Amino acid sequence: GGVFLSTNRGTNWTAVNTGLPSTTVYSLFANGSDLFAGTNSGVYLSTNDGTNWKAANAGLTTARVYAFVVRDTNLFVGTSRGVFLSTDTGTTWLAVNSGLTSTDVRAVVLSGTNLHAGTTGKGVFLSTDNGASWTEKSVGLSNKDVRSLAVIGAPLFAGTFGGGVFCSTDGGGSWTPANSDLWEPYIQCLAVSGADL
Repeated sequence: GGVFLSTNRGTNWTAVNTGLPSTTVYSLFANGSDLFAGTNSGVYLSTNDGTNWKAANAGLTTARVYAFVVRDTNLFVGTSRGVFLSTDTGTTWLAVNSGLTSTDVRAVVLSGTNLHAGTTGKGVFLSTDNGASWTEKSVGLSNKDVRSLAVIGAPLFAGTFGGGVFCSTDGGGSWTPANSDLWEPYIQCLAVSGADL
């Protein structure tokens, strides 16, 4: 159905899809007054709360865009073809996948100056140089189908498809299960609210 907007905390919703050719939307990301949609047809940008959308896909060699994260003026996306970087608000994109052995990236997150990518086949990867190179960081991650990542202070959490939640307290160097009382092992999304996950 595309993107819907509520101006009253979810009581009512209105479709806002003008200029959006694909209504399969995997992710939304707000950066100041810019709203980005990750779709089946790449990245789309709205500067007026979704009233109108325009393509922001130059250099993006993939259709499916699953996740966004921003660091200063650098915007990263996780896609079905790896990680891409834009330094001009999505006008142009550059693939930054050196060392990334699985290119189906469903999650990207920042932890301090470290960039982490969650993949569907090889677990979690770490970049300490703005995406220029990646190293796998999956020791103890018994399920490497990572669909979501979240950070609360120093701890890093990974939501997996079938293995529940894992936690790392050393920047992804090692992982332990964090599933006490969690009866559903298929984790598609993690969100942080204050100190709560």
